[in-house]
Amino acid sequence: MSEQPAPADHARQQLEPAAADAVRAYAAQTRENADRLAAVLEDIAANGLPSAEDCTPWEDLREAHLTRLAAQRPAVA
Repeated sequence: MSEQPAPADHARQQLEPAAADAVRAYAAQTRENADRLAAVLEDIAANGLPSAEDCTPWEDLREAHLTRLAAQRPAVA
């Protein structure tokens, strides 16, 4: 992304400091996730796909993720 200022005819609205910090934190998390994905893909390219016995079935991953989401959600009476 460019660090150049915006043209004068299109002024940009500045974020509040807390909002800017939140955007930076989101960018850092996104960059970390992308780096992790890139590392996995590089490993697959270098070593091939793992055997099926070494993998977790997607259904198990889905259920674990749904359990995590349910735990984050407030309970409804």
